[in-house]
Amino acid sequence: MREIAETVLRRLAGAGARLRDDQWRAIEALVAGRRRVLLVQRTGFGKSAVYFVATALLRGLGGVPAVGGSDGLPAVGGPGGGVPAVGGPPAGPTVIVSPLLALMRNQVEAAAPAGIRAATINSANVTEWDEINAAVAAGEVDVLLVSPERLNNPDFRDNVLPALADTCGLLVIDEAHCVSDWGHDFRPDYRRIRTFLAALRPGVPVLATTATANARVTADVAEQLRPTDAGVAASDDGGTVVLRGPLDRDSLRLGVLELPSAAHRLAWLSAYLDKLPGSGIVYTLTVAATEEVAGYLRSRGHTVASYSGRTDAAERAAAEADLLANRVKALVATSALGMGFDKPDLGFVVHLGAPASPIAYYQQVGRAGRAVDHADVVLLPGPEDAAIWRYFASLAFPPEDQVSQVLKVLGDSTDRDGAARPMSTQALEARVDLRRGRLELMLKVLDVDGAVRRVRGGWVATGARWDYDAARYERVAQARQVEQEAMRAYATTSGCRLEFLRRQLDDPYAEPCGRCDRCAGPFAEPDVPADELAAATEYLGRAGVEIEPRKMWPSGAETLGLPRGGRIAPGDLPDVGRALGRLSDIGWGNRLRDLLRPGAPDTPVPEDVFRAMIDVLAHWDWVERPRGIVSLPSRTRPELVGSLARRLAQVGRLPYLGELARTGGGPPRGAGTTNGTQRLAAVYGAFAVPDGLLPAGEPVLLVDDLVDTGWTVTVAARALRAAGAGRVLPLALALDG
Repeated sequence: MREIAETVLRRLAGAGARLRDDQWRAIEALVAGRRRVLLVQRTGFGKSAVYFVATALLRGLGGVPAVGGSDGLPAVGGPGGGVPAVGGPPAGPTVIVSPLLALMRNQVEAAAPAGIRAATINSANVTEWDEINAAVAAGEVDVLLVSPERLNNPDFRDNVLPALADTCGLLVIDEAHCVSDWGHDFRPDYRRIRTFLAALRPGVPVLATTATANARVTADVAEQLRPTDAGVAASDDGGTVVLRGPLDRDSLRLGVLELPSAAHRLAWLSAYLDKLPGSGIVYTLTVAATEEVAGYLRSRGHTVASYSGRTDAAERAAAEADLLANRVKALVATSALGMGFDKPDLGFVVHLGAPASPIAYYQQVGRAGRAVDHADVVLLPGPEDAAIWRYFASLAFPPEDQVSQVLKVLGDSTDRDGAARPMSTQALEARVDLRRGRLELMLKVLDVDGAVRRVRGGWVATGARWDYDAARYERVAQARQVEQEAMRAYATTSGCRLEFLRRQLDDPYAEPCGRCDRCAGPFAEPDVPADELAAATEYLGRAGVEIEPRKMWPSGAETLGLPRGGRIAPGDLPDVGRALGRLSDIGWGNRLRDLLRPGAPDTPVPEDVFRAMIDVLAHWDWVERPRGIVSLPSRTRPELVGSLARRLAQVGRLPYLGELARTGGGPPRGAGTTNGTQRLAAVYGAFAVPDGLLPAGEPVLLVDDLVDTGWTVTVAARALRAAGAGRVLPLALALDG
């Protein structure tokens, strides 16, 4: 069987290719033993070759006979000490659960040389699903790649998944660390795989692969893969076969540069980007930073593109193709360009800001140097990294009282006959104070745990008992804190960089690499040319981002006594406004985060911030110049907002008309702590315009400190317009988004 496997491998990878020992062990366990295998191997090891070769053997593709006994299970006691007989009936198609479209596109292309027919079902090809499902049923598809999100789509789960589970010949779970909430990139949709596993016919082999699992994650995933049926092969003890190899990347040279400011880091990148080998990836921590950094690099003559979860799907595909073909020097990307992207000759990875976990960092740098002798990896950490880590940590699983509230709301949603009535996510937002991302994460976890179920029209409660595992959630949160401390330690370690990362992954083979800046001395030039620093300083010092007005009332808001979903009347809307910067910017974001952080003292507007706000106004190409200034009443920063409005009026020689009167509204909230519908409910009808405040029909400047959901500005502008104001021009210190 190994000779046949080697033949298939050569079709995939070229005439000189040979199976590594652990590749063969995995294939043998899957095909001969029908085992469940967890393959923990470095990026570039060739994990995809394992499942493609196994598929060819099980399916009998391209002249390769199917491998198995007459019943499709391994023949025991045959020649070669239990090597299965050749010529059994072909197995059903391989199903690969894969996290990213980039991987799917690569895998479809990679399978073709071995005669393996691959297809994908994901959100980008909805119109092709029926055709693909028919091809799978007709035996015309050998490998079906499915995004994890599809597993919880009601139609797919109820109509497609049972047939797949019944016919599947091999299940592959790629990036399997996502199954574990101990993993650095836990994804609730992956938990649905447990349902898929339970529905498989006895004896169907399963392969899980990852390059980034420490001992705790490995044990958790292996336990979740463990068969619970009695139909495994006779030689199987019921456990998962774990094949773990060394995580060295002998082509990578790792280094860290501690530079004094965001301008220095951006200037360094511009100065040395063209000197880095080949083409590569520049990672940033936020979507806003990808656009900011890419814009600056293009202004300095570099050929780059930005890439994030906010990028249009067609643009992402085009950007990936440009990088693969070396038409761009780099993609400036968030972690959305991570798992699954395969460019063997990627020459460098630079991080403008440190990820929150050394394990996530190892995964991202592992994109480089797969098929080249040398690749450079440089980390440029910044003081703002910790604030960004805290923000993303705040999106973790909600506290018990909020989960209980969601379960109660769903449980109370019934029709006249007492049957469960589905509630959409939008409708739930109107009843619970959770932002969309956290609410969806929580619902997916509850779905897998059996407490709720996603159906056509939304979500229903099942009535099943569900207990909040506070101790586990707290341990996971503490593990995240430990990872953040380890990332700080990586930047300052006096030892080998790669050995440090490998020990974080519990690699028993970890040893000094001899190549990094600690082993072999610094390789990244620390000096920043003066002209580059001046240009970066000027670029980051630019003031002003647009504030787009909300144009639609949220769906489900009418249950709170708010306007029914639909367009906001044009006569109620403010103009497109301006803010000094975003909290997530690498330029003004640092200054604004400090000024507006929870608990920061309420002080008059600082001089540097005020001068920048004057610059924002100077470059605002408004249709009509405002005739007066109005401020919003702030509960947390009245001195900051009031002093800004008064000083702007003085410098602009405009009357300060005063602040709106507060007539209600909920308690003050920090940025990012409430969803849009709940925020609208808190401010709707909360502002009144004092008599005689406004010159009739004249445009006014509306001053605030922070625009978060955008509803405060929308409601205040509506009140001003109703009181006779002309245009309302929102101006804020910061935009959170």
